[in-house]
Order: sequence, then structure tokens, then C-alpha cells
Amino acid sequence: MTVADELTPAASDVAATAAVPEEPDESEKPIKQRKNGLYPGVSDELAQNMQTGWADTELHDLQPIAQATETAARRAALSARFPGERLVVPAGKLKTRSNDTEYPFRASVEYAYLTGNQTEDGVLVLEPTADGHKATIYLLPRSDRENGEFWLSGQGELWVGRRHSLTEAQELYGIPASDVRELADRLREATGPVRVVRGHDAGIEAALTDKVTAERDEELRVFLSEARLVKDEFEIGELQKAVDSTVRGFEDVVRVLDKAEATSERYIEGTFFLRARVEGNDVGYGSICAAGPHACTLHWVRNDGPVRSGDLLLLDAGVETHTYYTADVTRTLPVNGRYSEIQKKIYDAVYEAQEAGIAAVRPGGKYRDFHDAAQRVLTERLVEWGLVEGPVERVLELGLQRRWTLHGTGHMLGMDVHDCAAARVESYVDGTLEPGMVLTVEPGLYFQADDLTVPEEYRGIGVRIEDDILVTEDGNRNLSAGLPRRSDEVEAWMAALKKS
Repeated sequence: MTVADELTPAASDVAATAAVPEEPDESEKPIKQRKNGLYPGVSDELAQNMQTGWADTELHDLQPIAQATETAARRAALSARFPGERLVVPAGKLKTRSNDTEYPFRASVEYAYLTGNQTEDGVLVLEPTADGHKATIYLLPRSDRENGEFWLSGQGELWVGRRHSLTEAQELYGIPASDVRELADRLREATGPVRVVRGHDAGIEAALTDKVTAERDEELRVFLSEARLVKDEFEIGELQKAVDSTVRGFEDVVRVLDKAEATSERYIEGTFFLRARVEGNDVGYGSICAAGPHACTLHWVRNDGPVRSGDLLLLDAGVETHTYYTADVTRTLPVNGRYSEIQKKIYDAVYEAQEAGIAAVRPGGKYRDFHDAAQRVLTERLVEWGLVEGPVERVLELGLQRRWTLHGTGHMLGMDVHDCAAARVESYVDGTLEPGMVLTVEPGLYFQADDLTVPEEYRGIGVRIEDDILVTEDGNRNLSAGLPRRSDEVEAWMAALKKS
């Protein structure tokens, strides 16, 4: 990895800047010099040389992004909900990983949902008008070639790549675009009611500190979370893309299980990640590649343990599309391709519970119905096996089954793997299912390796089966039906893949 020296511009440019009495704007500030850079400065001759001789690379005849119609409709709904108020939705800033390297940037979900843009430092502002709002997307313009930013700054074009010009951005996103470096001053001077989505841009929040309240800002965040409960056709298409890529990623893993046995769970993680990066933006969350007793740890993402024949592999992973929509699928697979008798017994109980849960997903039904249905089946099996004393109603009332079922049976899915998390309880877990909602159904049974309340043969076995379910007008559709679920079908599927 090369190192950007981040030098100041030519000495005469720095002197001219320093002579200005007022605070210069961001475009005029000298570029920060790296403490241990190898070059002590930039000569006037080199600075002048770097300003000239470059071709015009402005992009013309750009087409709007695929979801431009949908993002416009989402902004219209937001405008209708908060008439007469200025609404500020930041994308967020780069976050330092270590020293001068950053984590890959992912724009805030609220910002990406409303704009389709994914670049750092962006801010969407809806300014109130007599008949609604005027939307403006504030972005960093292309790197400045006059002051040398494009080649001297660590975030310059020659170091991290070309940004769209403001004109290009306007064509792509269908929103007038302005320089974000001017926004903080504008917001400080703003009058009237303002709301901001907090937690993404400290500078924007500081500019609004005397104009906003936590309560009003939370109302904005809640509205944007609830707006995502029902997906439009574009979103459903993106979720299906994510799931389809995820299916192929699971197939990739099965084909290399022998290599994972020779190495570790990390081989599985890396194999799935390759599919996610080739066909999508990234993984939607840290892949859980849990072999053996690690399957009993719900969010096992260390993925550094052994993969052994005779054990189960709980693979919980999802591809994220380029538009941020993620799949979330789990299969529990026998590493050697065949379930043992006790593994099959536990697996089939979880499958039966998932079947009951999926059957309860229907428009007009309560959100909690699929959870209750799945938990009942699992509780019946636990009582039947003698692991907990019945009757079943007593166990459910006291929640005693949770020692082994541990978690809720699903969640909303979308641009976040646990989507719509800020929605009101009455709209989410106490709400009613509607066509267009997408949720996971993922019951599990987990018998910890040190659980002395169960027979030894159960210990260290964890099973979860998870699918992504779309609520339709007349029931539901399993978006991840491309992956087999029944134990005998899983075994046949694995055998066929290993021969291919």
C-alpha cells in the first residue's frame, strides 16, 4: 500500500491563504502535510505543472439510477409527514480503522434509502416550501485541481478514485446538487423548525445544536424506519437478487468443505465472501461459520475453529447487493454430508418448527404469530424428549424453553439485516403483517457443550434454519426456496454438489 504524502501546496499559495483575515472555506485551506512524508514541500513549478494538461473527463448523457422513481416517492412521503420543517439526513463520515486507513464506507440507511447515493460526507436536505419541500443533495465536488487536492490529499482523486461532479450527481439522483462544504454555515443560519437524523455526522449536528431536540429528531428516525416496513417492487427485486447470490454462496461452501476441514472455519468465511464481493457489494453482516459446538454461540463470527467430519456446520450468511439490500439465510449442514441419528432428530424438530412458523406468515396475521407457532413446536419436542417438564402451556407461559431456543424466531429484513429496528413496537412486533413486508423465520435449538441438564449426546449440537419470507396478497413466498431445508433433501443436495 502506497502512502499519500498530503503535502501543502506551493509556498506562495500557502502564504496567500494565510494572509486572508477571515477563516477560509474548506476548498481554500492548505492541504495537511504528513509528519513523516518523504517530500518536504511542493515547488511552484511542480504545483503549476500539476494544474495543467489534463483532459476533460466530465461524464455526459448519464441515466438516472434504477431506483430514482422510488427514491423520489420516498422523499415525497417524508415531505408529507413533516410539512413546514427543514429535514436533514446525513450519509456519514469515513471512520478510521487505524492511523491513516479507513474502514470501507457505508452510507447511513436513511440517506441511501432516500437518495440512492452512497458517498461519504453527503447530506440530503429538504427545505420547506409553500407546497411541500425542495430537496437538495449536498456532496463533495470533484477533487480540486487548483490547490492540488486531487494528487496531494490522501482523499484526493488520484489516491481513492474519482468522485462524481455535482452536475453528474444531479443527473444520476434526480436531485439538485450543491457543495457540502457550504452546508454547515447555511444550517447555522437556518430559521424555523429543523429535524436531523442523528449519529452520522457530528459537524452537521453541531451546526444545528440550538435548533433541534432529541425528541423531534427521534420522530424523524422512527418515521424513516417504519417507512421501510413495506417494501416496494424495486426493493423486493433487490432482496431476491441478494438471496439468489446467497444460494450460490452456500453452494460454493459445500463444494469446498474438504478444504475447510484441512484449515478452519475461515475457509468457509472466505469462500462465501468471494461470492458476496463478486456479485454484490459485500456481506450484509459478519458471516457466522460455526462448526461443532460453535453452532451454539448465536453470533459466532470469530470463525477460527476447526471443521470436523461428523460435526454440524451452522452457516448463517447473506450477500448484500450494490444497493445495500441483504439476504439473511441459515442452513445447518453435516460436514460429512450425512446427519447422525441425534443430529437428524434435532434438525427435524427445528424444520418442523420452521414449517409451522412460515405457515403463520400471511397478510392480516399478527407479526408474533410465526414466532408463537415455531416456539410451540419446539416446546412440544423438548417436553416429548423429557428435557423439560410439561405441560406445554406451562413451559410456554414461564418461557422455560428459552434455555434451548434462546432467541426470537425472526425479524424484518431489508437494507439492514435487522431492518426497521427504530419502528414503534405497535408497528413492528405488536403489528399486523402486510403484503410487501419481508421477514426471516429462523427457529433454532442449541444444546451447550456444558449443559448438564440434557443427555450427553445432545451437548454441543446447535441447529438453526432460516429463510427470507415475503408477505404476499394471498400468503407468503419463500425468497430463499432455492436452498433445500428438509434433512433428506439437504443430504441429497450436498452429495450432488460434491460430485459436480
